[in-house]
Amino acid sequence: MIDPLSRWAQYGEKPDYAGLLSFSGMPYTEDPAELRGVDVAIVGAPTDDLVSDRPGARFGPRAIRAASCPPGPHLEVGVDAFAELEVVDFGDAPVLPADPARSHAAIEATVGQVLAAGALPVILGGDHSIAEPDIRACAAVHGPVGLIHFDTHTDTGREVFGVEVSHGTPMYRLVESGHVDPARYVQVGLRGYWPGPEEFGWQRERGITSLFMHDVRDRGIKAVIADAIAAVGGLGGGPVFLSVDVDVLDPAFAPGTGTPEPGGMTSADLLWACRTVAAGVDLVGMDVVEVLPERVGSRDVTALVAERVVRETLTGVAMRRRAAAG
Repeated sequence: MIDPLSRWAQYGEKPDYAGLLSFSGMPYTEDPAELRGVDVAIVGAPTDDLVSDRPGARFGPRAIRAASCPPGPHLEVGVDAFAELEVVDFGDAPVLPADPARSHAAIEATVGQVLAAGALPVILGGDHSIAEPDIRACAAVHGPVGLIHFDTHTDTGREVFGVEVSHGTPMYRLVESGHVDPARYVQVGLRGYWPGPEEFGWQRERGITSLFMHDVRDRGIKAVIADAIAAVGGLGGGPVFLSVDVDVLDPAFAPGTGTPEPGGMTSADLLWACRTVAAGVDLVGMDVVEVLPERVGSRDVTALVAERVVRETLTGVAMRRRAAAG
């Protein structure tokens, strides 16, 4: 295992722009044997072969790592997730350009190695199609999972532009295959002009909970997240996966994404929500997807908020473990 901070130990704190690029300067390994005793493993899934609009999310994992800052205590809650949890960067899944089937198999296998070691997988996308191998790997260990899904879109299409496997279809496929329990599946932040009545009819038949952007706007984020946590059962209610598409944010906060939709959430609301969800459910995995760092005007704004989504989620995990320990 490589510690990116060790070379700086006798000199002082490593600057963000120097040294090995790992998430928050965490130790880096690609050896599954070195995951023993680890609490959290970061996995990159740099693939975007299944997008229906703007490409570029393959560069997301690298950009999110580059945007990550050193460990430190969360100023609002007083918890340093990296002091409470053993976190490593497990590198990228060995994806293959223009071969989404083999890329998904590689992602599922890599996430499976994390789970086999008893660690929590945190996956950096990549387009949202990676949720399918991510969640398949979790369900193989934990059984059907509950799902809290932040997104502009439901991603429950049977097909998009005539294609059955894309970033607009993973949630449909996961429910139909039994990997996601639809009665414990909650969507948050929906808005815009897709999907249509057919998809929402299918969702109602299966008992999926849809919370729209107008719910967030009119009722407030605290009430919406309380409903989401209740719908998946809260602590003790069963395994839950958290999936965050950055396009749930208004493009003012996340301009670098593949299918932006005005009128979305603020970054402050999303970060609070991720921390609160992680502290209030039995989290077994999470991903953050659809970061396009190369979009004009994006710079590192979108990668930065995606990095904070991960950091807030880990803070919530640390808070839950601290509370459980008394």
